[in-house]
Amino acid sequence: MNVCYRLSELNFRYTDDWILQNFDLQVVAGEVLGLIGPNGSGKTSLLKLLAGLLQPTGGTIELYGKALQQFSAQELARKVAMVPQETQILFPFTVADIVLMGRFVHQNGWGWESAEDMRIVQDIMQVMEVHHLANRTFQELSGGERQRAIIARALAQEPRILLLDEPTAFLDIKHQIDIFEILKRLNRDQGVTVVIVSHDLNQASQHCDRLLLLHESRAFQVGSPEQVLTVDHIRAVYHCDVLIDRHPMSGTPRITLPQCRDDSSSSMAGIPIEGQHNRIRGQQQRRRGLQ
Repeated sequence: MNVCYRLSELNFRYTDDWILQNFDLQVVAGEVLGLIGPNGSGKTSLLKLLAGLLQPTGGTIELYGKALQQFSAQELARKVAMVPQETQILFPFTVADIVLMGRFVHQNGWGWESAEDMRIVQDIMQVMEVHHLANRTFQELSGGERQRAIIARALAQEPRILLLDEPTAFLDIKHQIDIFEILKRLNRDQGVTVVIVSHDLNQASQHCDRLLLLHESRAFQVGSPEQVLTVDHIRAVYHCDVLIDRHPMSGTPRITLPQCRDDSSSSMAGIPIEGQHNRIRGQQQRRRGLQ
């Protein structure tokens, strides 16, 4: 097993409360790893630690067997690119300018862009469907367009590892699908390791090889979507009951919120969660029998 990141006894806090404590993790090269958990569980902080944007309070982070702090900023940026949850760009840079910034880590000397840099930028803007926005400034873009431009900038770095903090949060359904198709293609065809924070458990289940469920400063569960996304685990971490069945195409766990119990008109009102599971399974079996 080829490990790209190895975290050992990692501790981190901003002030008094621990965000991560005695935290161990191995990220396998070439996998798609999803970071999930409630608000405030440390997902974004962990991503920033992996990107070298935060320094651990204790413990170690190794990247390809070398301590993360031993990498220069340029050397690290050639291996790891991060897409933050929100990006503020104050100057009136165009989309083409922003994507071209991703090529800076590959430039030497005066840093003038080459014909190869321009070709790569044009190709990536086509892939991310922002080529028609090339001459628009960042301030003129919608939230979804801004996110796609920032992802394009990260891809222009040609990283071996891509870290993304809720990359589909501002996107419509079509572009959510497009983003995950691009990430899966990069992972499959180029071997790019993808670590992605998501609050959408169904997207994480469908698109990630492994999931890390964070809870109370620690890794509550790490494994395949089937191992991590169980009724008991979600109840323990999120303090709510859900319904879990299988996605009809991928076969991965699919999570459905139960109907509100205080709605007396609901057909599920007052039925315990186990009973709701049984009713849904019965409905599914009857539908399959009619097909």
